[in-house]
Amino acid sequence: MAGFLPWDELIAIYKKRFSANMGAASISPRHIIGAFIVKHKLGLTDEETLLTISENPYMQFFMGLDHYQPDMLFSPTLFVEMRKKLGDQTFDAFSTTIMSIAHPDIDQKEEVGIKESKPKGKLKIDATVADQYITYPNDLGLVNHARVKTEKMVDDLFELLRDKMKVKPRTYREVAHKRYLQEAKKKKKSTVSIRKAIRVLLNCVKRNMEYIDQMLDQIEGDFPLTYRRQLELMVIHTLYEQQQEMYDKRVHQCNDRIVNISQPHVRPIVRGKQGKSVEFGAKLGLSVIDGFMTKDTLSWEAYNESGDLIKQAEAYKVLFGHYPELIQADKIYATNHNRKWCKENGVRLTASPKGRPVPLSAYQKAKSKKEYAERNAVEGRIGNAKQAYSLNQIKAKLKTTSQTWIAATLFVLNLSRAAAISGWTF
Repeated sequence: MAGFLPWDELIAIYKKRFSANMGAASISPRHIIGAFIVKHKLGLTDEETLLTISENPYMQFFMGLDHYQPDMLFSPTLFVEMRKKLGDQTFDAFSTTIMSIAHPDIDQKEEVGIKESKPKGKLKIDATVADQYITYPNDLGLVNHARVKTEKMVDDLFELLRDKMKVKPRTYREVAHKRYLQEAKKKKKSTVSIRKAIRVLLNCVKRNMEYIDQMLDQIEGDFPLTYRRQLELMVIHTLYEQQQEMYDKRVHQCNDRIVNISQPHVRPIVRGKQGKSVEFGAKLGLSVIDGFMTKDTLSWEAYNESGDLIKQAEAYKVLFGHYPELIQADKIYATNHNRKWCKENGVRLTASPKGRPVPLSAYQKAKSKKEYAERNAVEGRIGNAKQAYSLNQIKAKLKTTSQTWIAATLFVLNLSRAAAISGWTF
């Protein structure tokens, strides 16, 4: 694999994100790229990745070292910085470079794009959710988590105001914690008992936020809360307003609902899948071309994936210089707008024609059935990405680093596909 990868092209893409004239001496780009490949291929944490590399000479050879090095190549925290700096666009470009190994036409895409060649090839499309690795949210747990965080803020602010405040504000944390456990440990919870527990916790959060506001007004000089805790306090204020509104209206949904305090960008996305009707993470519009998977849309809000079809076809044209001859998609993509666009551009769509049924020959029926069945390959690739490469367990915390994590996962997935086509085991 060390000789199979186009290292020069990958490093050239990597260097575009950095300045050559500023900063201290950098770590070898090949070490960084290789470490990401090892991490997502084996499903390791940042620290486990570097420890594993330090123990295995063959991994170090893969990353370009000319002698064995028993120590970590760099600090595990560098992974976080690299996710922020590289971004998902860098790993998307890596994936395109890997795809060009199996599709030489991609290298000539600029010249081919000038010509209006006829549509050819097959494009499989679908949507999925890259689940964030968070605790499954419920109203009771979210409000209690907000209570605990605000209590910690009250404690820290009181330490700064100990000379001015003789008595520490009462938070009734022991009573609130006992009330939370009393409800959370029930095997069968009634709607009435949950509402009563949430009401108690909401009152605690409201009282704590009032204490925090009062104490902040008394502190002179620099603002005492760190940037991270300021964000948390803002999120908790929004969470409290949402939960109070849902409590008053006796409903369980609201706009831009927060499901995790540390990751407020995550939204509940209703998918209707068996055993998992709601997922929490980024919704992806994916394309599969000969087993290679590309990310055309990434949204943290729920949306109708039927609007992705034209964008995905245009992305295919950018790569190959022509539209696909056949788009294999689910029935949700067969909207009137998409049908009209496909007809105007000479693209076939695996969807039953509208209007009165037209008699088909046995060959036409078999061909139509086969083409629609081939669409199942995209489901298989999504399943492979989630089960083998943990696309359903995104452990990054920030929105940007999560997007980079997703793109890196797809890059390693495509690398495995390219290796398989070339006869390598990876």
